[in-house]
Amino acid sequence: MSRIGKNPVTIAKEVNVTIGPDNVIVVKGPKGELRQPIDRDIQVTIQDNKVEFKRPTDQIRHKAIHGLYRALVNNMVNGVTTGYEKKLELVGVGFKASNQGNLLDLSLGYSHNIVFEIPKELKVSTGQEKGKNPIITLQSIDKQLLGQVAAKIRSLRKPEPYKGKGVKFEGEVLRRKAGKSAGK
Repeated sequence: MSRIGKNPVTIAKEVNVTIGPDNVIVVKGPKGELRQPIDRDIQVTIQDNKVEFKRPTDQIRHKAIHGLYRALVNNMVNGVTTGYEKKLELVGVGFKASNQGNLLDLSLGYSHNIVFEIPKELKVSTGQEKGKNPIITLQSIDKQLLGQVAAKIRSLRKPEPYKGKGVKFEGEVLRRKAGKSAGK
């Protein structure tokens, strides 16, 4: 059995989990509401403030989606109670970030600024302390969407291995190269 799939998801007191029509799980909490369609082969039961997932057979496909849907529902429950946050750091001379509402204006060393529209489900804020790199903070209740948008922003200027310039996640460890050795 799947080690992740067999663990039940514990529901907090302020969270309401229901199974709607077409096998859609709806999770409502203090921070918002999330929906996730579940494969029809996976049986979902809600009892005693726990959500349990059962698979019909030991086929590879059933094993794979068993743990997947348990993890997705667990992320939804955590999202509507505490939420998720990702921070991106802009490393490089002249790299800047500013936002107006959900429009993110990035200056990443190209000939023009990049204007990136953040989905309305996310909250974005930018800041810079003197002597430190600019920071972009993304917050959301949807972990999947948050990770996808953060990865898209990072892909606009990936960190290079020599000086480390680019957009990186806060706390990300980059593999650095030595560069050229000095001539004679």
